[in-house]
Amino acid sequence: MFEGAHTALVTPFNEKGMIDPDAFRAIIDRQFDAGIKGVVPVGTTGESSTLSTEEHQLVIEMTVKQTRKRGLVIAGTGSNSTREAIDLTQAAEKAGADAALLVTPYYNKPSQEGLYQHYKAIALSTDLPLMLYSIPGRCHIQIDVDTCVRLASDCPNIRAIKEAGGVTERVRQLRAALPETFEILSGDDALTVDFMKEGAVGVVSVAGNLIPKAMADLTKAMLEGRTGEAEAIHATYAPLFNAFLKLDTNPVPIKAALGLAGVCLPKLRLPMVEMSNEKVAELRSILSALGLI
Repeated sequence: MFEGAHTALVTPFNEKGMIDPDAFRAIIDRQFDAGIKGVVPVGTTGESSTLSTEEHQLVIEMTVKQTRKRGLVIAGTGSNSTREAIDLTQAAEKAGADAALLVTPYYNKPSQEGLYQHYKAIALSTDLPLMLYSIPGRCHIQIDVDTCVRLASDCPNIRAIKEAGGVTERVRQLRAALPETFEILSGDDALTVDFMKEGAVGVVSVAGNLIPKAMADLTKAMLEGRTGEAEAIHATYAPLFNAFLKLDTNPVPIKAALGLAGVCLPKLRLPMVEMSNEKVAELRSILSALGLI
């Protein structure tokens, strides 16, 4: 179901800091025109933590409407409150999303049993296919392999995991322990080729906002066994992937890049702020060398 490249959409803001619907619709159209398999609204890249509940639901509704069944809509509906995650997931299902992405609960640091009960409760509340999202760099805990196995066994609609721990060995362990029907996706653009070599089937991509065709082509090449072609695409865009990781916290660099490319304003919501002029200049140099501006 989740094979290929899915773009973790930014949420564009206007000069007043409000959601910019026209820019958002244009970004979605760019994705499907370029061959992206699906889009992921209101995840980390979409600044979900600074959106109101009403805005969160509005972004999902806009995404479903603009996508027009051209690909998957995988709505970000995770929370560190199980009740809130259930409410957001049910709202996404009602809005017409195809699936939901559920980040590991943050700040409260539940045990593995707590994680199991959290995800099981959400799974029982909806018919949507669900993608777990393990990102210990932000949440300080990960979903252990054994917990993934329990969830895959006990919750048929938990179908995949977005693995953003940055460790290739972890993908190998997950692939060995989980059923073949359970899909693994890279949560890091820079590791997509390496993760797919170990059995991942695609990526939830930040860079896809800017280079959707490249990410779609890279994952398609890997899925079709054209590893050399995928590696060549990766090598071309490696400076960009690295910049997105090192210049600032996601989504600050991707929004700066989209601003430089004229796609949308680089506006963020506090506590996120725009990059320094020096870092923007460094990013501009990379984009110019790649012919992206």
